[in-house]
Amino acid sequence: MTRNQLDRDASNMLEKALRILQAFRPEDDHLRLVSLVERTGMAKSTVHRLVTELLDHGLLEHDDRRGYRPGIVLFELSSLVPLSRHLREEALPFLQDLFVATHQTVHLAVREGNDSVYVEKIHGHSDLGLPSRVGGRLPLVCTGVGRALLAFSEPEVQRRALARPTRRIIDGTVLDAGRLALDLAEVRCTGLSYERGEIATGQGCIASPVIVDRAPVAAISLSVPIHHYNLPALAGSVKKAATNLAGKLAQAPALGRAV
Repeated sequence: MTRNQLDRDASNMLEKALRILQAFRPEDDHLRLVSLVERTGMAKSTVHRLVTELLDHGLLEHDDRRGYRPGIVLFELSSLVPLSRHLREEALPFLQDLFVATHQTVHLAVREGNDSVYVEKIHGHSDLGLPSRVGGRLPLVCTGVGRALLAFSEPEVQRRALARPTRRIIDGTVLDAGRLALDLAEVRCTGLSYERGEIATGQGCIASPVIVDRAPVAAISLSVPIHHYNLPALAGSVKKAATNLAGKLAQAPALGRAV
């Protein structure tokens, strides 16, 4: 077997292993082998072989009664990502101040392709049933943080996000491109993004972008029950947290480049 063939085989196996890890969803506690086979579309023998290797390396864990789940090694590796580590370290004081002032769920997110990826989430005894989770992602167009990021992104990024077919999270999710374009224009004018009952029934959020060197490096949001809070009344606190974090990041050029 030639070196090129070996490289292709290794790349193919890596791709299949990633498909197994990506088969897990935020709502999954454990998955049995049959579920991994269904979600990956691969042969049972292939999934079983790769699962065994992932277990050996600590990338998966196994419970005889419930099945497989992501392993602790994945968590350890995620903590090494400079974006996550550095941005979270600088942002945490501002996120904590916002949480202490409101006692409501606070998010920090960044853009990855057409999705917003949650870097940090602070909440009390309840997270309002929100689908967000640290390390998880949701479409940019469906969330307050996503629209805050998207509104200040390059026009081509906005075009792709609005043109991309997006799954509806709940019945209230807005997917109309025309309406979303108007929302983005308003965000650019105000520096604030509002989402009302689009990812969790009865819940809404206010988000503001963290702008460094005219680019949105992150967004901060505050999620609250719509019927108990006046979203615009909380907007000043959210915008202040985002502005203060932007100022802190701008003082650290190396960190600014990392995020």
